[in-house]
Amino acid sequence: MSRFFGEFRQVGVVVRDIEAAMKHWVEVCGVGPWFYTDRLAVTEFSYRGQRHDDVHLSIALANSGDVQVELIQQRCDTPTMYRDFLRAGHEGMQHWSSWPADYDARLAWALARGYTIGQQGDSARGRFVYLWNEGHPGTVIEMADLTPARDRIFRGIREAAQGWDGRDPVRLTWPG
Repeated sequence: MSRFFGEFRQVGVVVRDIEAAMKHWVEVCGVGPWFYTDRLAVTEFSYRGQRHDDVHLSIALANSGDVQVELIQQRCDTPTMYRDFLRAGHEGMQHWSSWPADYDARLAWALARGYTIGQQGDSARGRFVYLWNEGHPGTVIEMADLTPARDRIFRGIREAAQGWDGRDPVRLTWPG
């Protein structure tokens, strides 16, 4: 539990090959099932304050217990923190995320204390923000607004992982 941002809910892993990453997590780690979308439906996206609505991100989500793993592959050259991470020679954990119900209050608290916004966006599931205060690779902080839609989908992903028997490891529709 972060006393600043709330529960540690997700680990964000930036990868160069999302299909290979899902296969590894299924076959080597036994984690799944994965809920995958080739193009995350982002309705608004900005990086360092400049709007870039053409971002093409493939993501896959699965849970191990209460912690969600998010695999992210950027499939375009739009400026993002993910692209920066890969260009710096990294691959792996890029961020951790909390999903506070008091999103606006926590964001205001962080900005008042010197955190800055690296990137942010919106989707049908709700808003998200990545705070530009990285101490070392893998410590970027994301917050995702815990809207009813996001809560329903993420709860369905967590429930699908409970007692998962290894069948149907990649699913192309969101639960709920």
